[in-house]
Amino acid sequence: MPDRMKTISSAKSHGGVQGVYSHASDACSCEMTFAAFVPPQAREKPCPVVWYLSGLTCTHANVMDKGEYRRMAAELGLIVVCPDTSPRGADVPDEADNWQFGCGAGFYVDATQAPYATNYRMYSYVTEELPALIAREFPADMTRQAIFGHSMGGHGALTIALKNPERFKSCSAFAPIVQPSTAGWSRPAFEKYLGADEGSWRGYDATLLIEDGHRFPELFVDQGTSDGFLKDGLRPWLLEAGCAKAGIPLTLRMQDGYDHSYFFISTFMDDHLRWHAHRLSDPALGTGPR
Repeated sequence: MPDRMKTISSAKSHGGVQGVYSHASDACSCEMTFAAFVPPQAREKPCPVVWYLSGLTCTHANVMDKGEYRRMAAELGLIVVCPDTSPRGADVPDEADNWQFGCGAGFYVDATQAPYATNYRMYSYVTEELPALIAREFPADMTRQAIFGHSMGGHGALTIALKNPERFKSCSAFAPIVQPSTAGWSRPAFEKYLGADEGSWRGYDATLLIEDGHRFPELFVDQGTSDGFLKDGLRPWLLEAGCAKAGIPLTLRMQDGYDHSYFFISTFMDDHLRWHAHRLSDPALGTGPR
């Protein structure tokens, strides 16, 4: 069992507590930092957990500072956990001049190639180690979990949900990389983390997971039409086609004039949290944002 978590900061917000914590990670072989907002309802009973996975170059702090999730999370009684995007530290291999790889760009995979395999195990960290810590240290109802994310984190949310449908009641994304095995800004990272055998990449590609038979009850995606990465990196129409073929209900909202930034994310954050809360309270209810 890793060392108990350390509190870096803690502040009252909307009746709840926004904290930043660190702990020694076995999965990533380094100290890892994450943020967690605990709503006021948690003083009375365990609350559902919503995981938010951030995008390239981000840490836990980007959505914590700019995502504007606390008011709605407090209203709905949701714990929101925001992991870092990669391992960090002096001993962690990196490419400092490459924002699409290394620290800040873990892509939520378990690397198999040297020298990255020791530290870059973000899939195991997000799906195993950090949930165990959250269950132990927070008033969390781990029978009710949801996951969403942005860009690289949207990719992570989709792939993790597709591979763990029994764990998550709902999954959504802001501008996700839906087919990272062919996108220019993710394909080189996949080769460095996972090796040249592209067959091993399929387990971390939402469209290919669906093609290979993985299923999730429904998905919800918001995408800005003025996103500079839309045509070359994100390509939500590939997810739309895959879901249609597989019979997975997908709500894809193309938001006119919005870009890739947190101005976009914060605008629609309330919609996503309401959508998750609706399904966390009764997963048998129908599809579409509510």
